[in-house]
Amino acid sequence: MKFLLATATAALMALSIGSVFSADLAPLNSDTEKDRIDWSQLEAKFGAFPKLPDGTKAGAVSKTLTNEYWRSLGEGYKSFGDRVAVPIVYQAAQSEGDQLGQLTIAEGLVTQGYNVLLVSPQTDSNLQPIIEQAKAANVPVVNVNDAVIPQAEHYVGNVQRDNGVRVAKWFIKNRPDGGKVAIVEGQAGVYAAVQRTDGFKTTITEAGKFDVVASVPGNWDRQTSYDAATNILQQHPDLIGFYANNDGMALGIVEAVKAAGLQDKVAVFGTDGISDAYASIRAGELTGTVDSFPVLTGEVALESALRLVAGQKLPRVVATPQALITKDNADRYSGAGDAVRKALLEDAAAGN
Repeated sequence: MKFLLATATAALMALSIGSVFSADLAPLNSDTEKDRIDWSQLEAKFGAFPKLPDGTKAGAVSKTLTNEYWRSLGEGYKSFGDRVAVPIVYQAAQSEGDQLGQLTIAEGLVTQGYNVLLVSPQTDSNLQPIIEQAKAANVPVVNVNDAVIPQAEHYVGNVQRDNGVRVAKWFIKNRPDGGKVAIVEGQAGVYAAVQRTDGFKTTITEAGKFDVVASVPGNWDRQTSYDAATNILQQHPDLIGFYANNDGMALGIVEAVKAAGLQDKVAVFGTDGISDAYASIRAGELTGTVDSFPVLTGEVALESALRLVAGQKLPRVVATPQALITKDNADRYSGAGDAVRKALLEDAAAGN
């Protein structure tokens, strides 16, 4: 009961804050916001990293540390923080469904004297009350992947819809005869899940030869996704492929495909680019993933946040990179940090 009351209170606060800010700031759609810059252009546009006020420190709150993606994002924060001698405290909720716990952590960080706060919300609304609290404390907030707070003034992350688009284009190119495909979605209503799903579904449907026979929630959970995929394969044994909104779910789907003896017939794609996904790709199990390079994203997000602290006026969105990974190109994107950064800068220069 206490949880329900607290969640309801947070929702009411979010609505109230939304009404306060709506006159000044249009609701954010991070995929289509025109006030944006590519991560590779930050230094060219705003110059070398600026001098910061003495004692600058940053706080960050993530969805959870049980998912490797969010641990890797934290590695990126620490890497850039070490580079510029800025300490960063990185905390997270116990699970990807602990919305109240995440809000409590974020509220605590606002009151602890940090100069900037980086947040990766579990839903589009659960951390919206933080926007008003941080504004009152004169603390900039940067929304870092993948749920999107509508009234966030600054966002760092990739184009979520493009995750699904890239996978759909792989099917269109590599399965020219078409066929039945299915989607396993992330948490219902979360911006990233909605955009990834729509990007895949719209693109592959427009190709004309594919039939999306199922699009079901997996709630970012591996076991839930295994169960969903098992049911879908029983109903559609002639399925040619799955797209999952994250890699944990995709790896659960891979196990369901193997259990059904269909690994040579059913392609499976995930999203995020975690190390287990790369290992599965190299083993010939997972067909591919869309890597959104969380370590680099963390570095770019903290750099952007600290540029705000230094008084620079950044665009509302700083877009970070992504790439479709298969067995053919996995080595290019899985080396040491500098090698991956070089590859991604080459991609940016080529317009990829």
